[in-house]
Amino acid sequence: MNELLSTEIYAGRTLGDFISFDFLAALLGDILAAILVLFVGFLISGWVGRRIKTLADRHARLDKTLFDFLANIARYVVIGLAFVIVLNTFGIQTTSLIAVIGAAGLAIGLALQGTLSNVAAGVMLIFFRPIKLGDFVSINGESGTVKSINLNFTELASIGNVQIIIPNSEVWGNTITNYSAYDTRQAEWIFGVAYDADLGLVEQVIRDTITSDARFLGEPEPTIKVDALGASSVDFLVRAWVKRTDFFGYWKDMNRDVKLALDAAGVDIPFPNRTVHIVRED
Repeated sequence: MNELLSTEIYAGRTLGDFISFDFLAALLGDILAAILVLFVGFLISGWVGRRIKTLADRHARLDKTLFDFLANIARYVVIGLAFVIVLNTFGIQTTSLIAVIGAAGLAIGLALQGTLSNVAAGVMLIFFRPIKLGDFVSINGESGTVKSINLNFTELASIGNVQIIIPNSEVWGNTITNYSAYDTRQAEWIFGVAYDADLGLVEQVIRDTITSDARFLGEPEPTIKVDALGASSVDFLVRAWVKRTDFFGYWKDMNRDVKLALDAAGVDIPFPNRTVHIVRED
């Protein structure tokens, strides 16, 4: 029995050393300390994450997505530090462990290049903010309202409220059309009238119609010009400025209102005509 207890196990320590009361008491103390460190680490990480997120709630002009991302990073950093402290408590050399983790991370990174490119693009989207939550955008042929920007993908809701998931690498690597970036937008129409119409009257009717709507913005001045002489009509190019939130309704309503106003003024709106001559050989 004495020979068994005197058997060397690790670093000059014998089996008797490992099962001694002093060793077991020290081990129990280390375990309790590790549990306490992890518990406190998780508490602190949650508190730090919540504090960072509340900064976005206090300042409406700040983007919530950015602070959610920073909160998650802060939580992981605090938890990682807690695990390092626990490893040091048990005498584990963290420098060599970090080197092993780094090598494994490199191998995993090479195997997951596509996923990591999405993560990198997600970080760029969050920090540079070309799009924000609630923006109506068009990306890679898909249009919708931005619902979320995660590290791997961006979620859109189409006009028909259909979920659209786009990988972040395709978002960052393609042209982004953001219809919500500016407070005002310019609506544009083409109205065609007959060649015998009074062009001065047509211009005045169009001007009165588009400017009488409460959604019309007086500045900048609207554009009402003859744009082209078509095959069967004189085409007017019309542009007017409105608030971004009023754009779609105003743009569609003016198609109807200008047509009705031109009808009331006796202005013909032509449509293409084709004359067919039938020649009989006899």
